Amino acid sequence: MLSRLRSSRLLRVLLALVAVGFLGYGLVRNREETTAAISQLSWWSLGGSYLSVMAGIGFMVLAWRTVLAGMGSPLPLGSTARVFFVGQLGKYVPGSVWAYAAMMELGRDHDVPPRRMFGSVSLALLISLGCALLVAAVTLRETMTQAWYLLALIPVIAVCLHPAVLTFGLNLALRIARQEPLGQGRLLSGGAVLLAVALTVTGWLVYGAHLLLPMADLGAWGDSLYPVAVGAYALAWATGIVTVIVPAGIGVREGALVLALAPVLDSPRALVAAVVSRVMFTLADLSWAGIGFLWGRLSRPGGQREEPGPASETGPGSGSGPSAGAETGSGPGAGSGSGTGTASGLGSGPASVPGVGAASETASGTASETSAST
Repeated sequence: MLSRLRSSRLLRVLLALVAVGFLGYGLVRNREETTAAISQLSWWSLGGSYLSVMAGIGFMVLAWRTVLAGMGSPLPLGSTARVFFVGQLGKYVPGSVWAYAAMMELGRDHDVPPRRMFGSVSLALLISLGCALLVAAVTLRETMTQAWYLLALIPVIAVCLHPAVLTFGLNLALRIARQEPLGQGRLLSGGAVLLAVALTVTGWLVYGAHLLLPMADLGAWGDSLYPVAVGAYALAWATGIVTVIVPAGIGVREGALVLALAPVLDSPRALVAAVVSRVMFTLADLSWAGIGFLWGRLSRPGGQREEPGPASETGPGSGSGPSAGAETGSGPGAGSGSGTGTASGLGSGPASVPGVGAASETASGTASETSAST
């Protein structure tokens, strides 16, 4: 299937249309509940929430771009936007691999080896998860004491972000998936990790405004409003990512968000904020996908379409392994779907819009939200 996706432009277009179709279905399916939630808010809070999500996803993408460049495949901004935002539409297709697969194949068009693309997305997702938990621990101290198992992940992730541990862990994952490792040298420098962490934390702080404005519009007030908004979404996203019992964290994210907002909002109003959050991330994903597609086309020399070609395995940690052009294209892909953002949501939000009465349903697989996004 992946080899066909690589060689057929028509199949790529069809996959994009299918993804947009599922995205639209997620919006239409719960239109009554969504409309009821949106009708309780003013245009300025909705507009500010949308712009906040757009900006936050932008920081998450810059963090991923930093990771990919640190691994040896720097991309121009236009190419970055095309690969990430168009590829992220794959998280709306049921199944947990489509976002990974789409980004790996789009990366081939820009000479990024699939294994390196897989590694960069996985590492950016790990960084996003660690930063989300850290932000939640700082801003929601009382709530996080009840979620001690999430706090316990912070030092584990910190150790895993050491360049040497990153290299070992990613190569081990590739060997388990019966793929060639990326090499024995360090895949990522400490400076690249720190820059990616800084950009990711900034993204989480910006995401906070997308809840702050609706919360204020719903009558919440107090000095702790912004910290709660920042921590609530970070905790909800992280909870959806680490919940593996329920596929893609279905319903978990919304429940966690309502509970985290309890200090400032009652349950009915908190659920309105959760629905609006889903809508804004879905609209932002669609907007960024369109921007990424156009930006990618306009940034090509002479406006010519890039033909998929073999991607050479060069750069840090590449060693002298085989060329990516010799791969079958069936590389490992597992995702959070979160829509997360996740399969590769990177904190960029979920893959569907739940209704007030059906918050436990989703159209996606994990991813992320992970994304979340970015």
